[in-house]
Amino acid sequence: MWKPFGMELKLTRPICFFDLETTGTNVAKDKIVEISILKIFPNGNRESKTWLVNPEMPIPEASTAVHGITDEKVANEPTFGQISKEIYKMVKDSDLGGFNSDRFDIPLLAEELLRVEIDFDMKNTVSIDVQTIFHKMEKRTLEAAYKFYCDKDLNNAHSAEADTMATYEVLLGQLKRYPELENNVKKLAEFSTHRQFVDFAGFIALDEENNEIFAFGKHKGKKVLEVLDSEPGYFGWIMNADFPLYTKKVLTQIKLSKLNNKLG
Repeated sequence: MWKPFGMELKLTRPICFFDLETTGTNVAKDKIVEISILKIFPNGNRESKTWLVNPEMPIPEASTAVHGITDEKVANEPTFGQISKEIYKMVKDSDLGGFNSDRFDIPLLAEELLRVEIDFDMKNTVSIDVQTIFHKMEKRTLEAAYKFYCDKDLNNAHSAEADTMATYEVLLGQLKRYPELENNVKKLAEFSTHRQFVDFAGFIALDEENNEIFAFGKHKGKKVLEVLDSEPGYFGWIMNADFPLYTKKVLTQIKLSKLNNKLG
């Protein structure tokens, strides 16, 4: 059995480490071209799966230059919609982990699932962003992290499978190197979070009293419900603009929760 270190991550539920290769970096518009998931179970068992994905759009040359995946390579691969149920089944009961995952991989995976009408939600899930732990401790890249923590060269960087395996090994290396890091998924998730956001893309945050506030634009720092009261058209503008689907879902939930409270 593959074991990167003598130690194991202490788990109370499964955790899925995953990495995406994509057509670009715009969460609202870009698509997945490769996804690799490594699922770790509390008993130490592992399950891994990698898919090439037809994004149903041209892959820009700049993106191909990063990950090496061309239109021709994915022309006969399944679309995300065709594999979405299998992916969701793998991650739905798990916490999540990745490298820069809180700011990119999780938001984009959520968008892809919502596009095919799978109601992905993070309410009962925590996520560990290994990059954030790394940057707080050492401030470098995944390749450097792999060399620093594991004393290995990442020879196949920007392959989703290689990056996924390396990310998991780096986290175990971080736990081994830093005794102050608690081997607990919830604590690691808290440590690897920059700021508490309600949506993945960072448009809606929480203030010190846990009130939802806008984190962008002319209403930045203002309470969402107060803005929706004083400027009702702002909700419609967001819903019709090019915001991520998950952000729109969260905003709708906030609006409905107030309506339900009034009715109650």
